[in-house]
Amino acid sequence: MLTIIENLLNDEEVRRFRERLHAADWQDGAGTAGTRSIAVKQNLQLPRQDALAQELGNAILRQLGQHPEFVSASLAEKIWPPVFNLYQDGGHYGTHSDAALMRLPEADLTIRSDLSATLFLSDPGSYDGGELIVEEQFGAQAVKLAAGDMVLYPSSSLHQVAPVTRGQRICAITWIQSAVADTPARALLYDLDQSIRGLTPERPKDDPEINRLIHVYHNLLRRWAQV
Repeated sequence: MLTIIENLLNDEEVRRFRERLHAADWQDGAGTAGTRSIAVKQNLQLPRQDALAQELGNAILRQLGQHPEFVSASLAEKIWPPVFNLYQDGGHYGTHSDAALMRLPEADLTIRSDLSATLFLSDPGSYDGGELIVEEQFGAQAVKLAAGDMVLYPSSSLHQVAPVTRGQRICAITWIQSAVADTPARALLYDLDQSIRGLTPERPKDDPEINRLIHVYHNLLRRWAQV
């Protein structure tokens, strides 16, 4: 299941991000690739300890924590600090899968990657290529979003970033451990929550049918959550 989170950052926030990242200390992204991924990864990244990366990453985390669509789709329990990457001059990331367990030594924390997320920061018209291609049950989907939009997709999927043949593609990526690890169960909860949110404005404040749906939602969440 791919979920698009629109306008996680507004135009002014995107502008400020890009302005700050323009002069960032970009380094070879191969340094964070696994033993197999290193052969297919060609990009630039900001080190996790970089002060700018931490500042902007924390700003993204604050936005995620208060965005109802993200909370509903992810049921996030833990979130990896966002990583900033840059693709240009044919830069790409060939087909790969994300690590199932990710260790954050400085926080003495291990995250199980249930969901991966890409936040697009470059205007899609400013670069050619650079699509995020995610292999799903019914075929591959290519994703290239407006600046400020984020896509969520299962970390278990094979995916790649197509070569950038013109301009620069700047994104922030992160990984989420969900309270509900099972992807189909999480998708059902998301659909149910979206229905509740869609129906609520049209119903009386204490509508018994809405209350019943909320009751079902939380009992399913109670059954499937792992916290």
